[in-house]
Amino acid sequence: MKNYFLLILGMTVVTYLPRLIPFIALNDGKINKSVKKFLSYIPYTSLSILIIRGIMTAGNGMKIATIAGIGMAGILSYIKENLVLSVLAGILLAFAIINTTVII
Repeated sequence: MKNYFLLILGMTVVTYLPRLIPFIALNDGKINKSVKKFLSYIPYTSLSILIIRGIMTAGNGMKIATIAGIGMAGILSYIKENLVLSVLAGILLAFAIINTTVII
């Protein structure tokens, strides 16, 4: 029981520290311009990694639906600049393709 408690305590500290450190480090609210520009790219790169991984690991019947959903979301995101609409449209298109395609 003591080992589980120490494990849970360690996981709590490791999870909480990355959330606490930025608040302590950026207490005055001033960020270098180049650091701010670098941090603005992180969501896009993270999303790109997840999308590419999703395409690469998709099953045989899922690749077309995955690529079509991502394409739809990308096009709508570019045209409408609405993230929620883009994601929902991509999900709905992928869902429709998966449910109407016969997998052999």
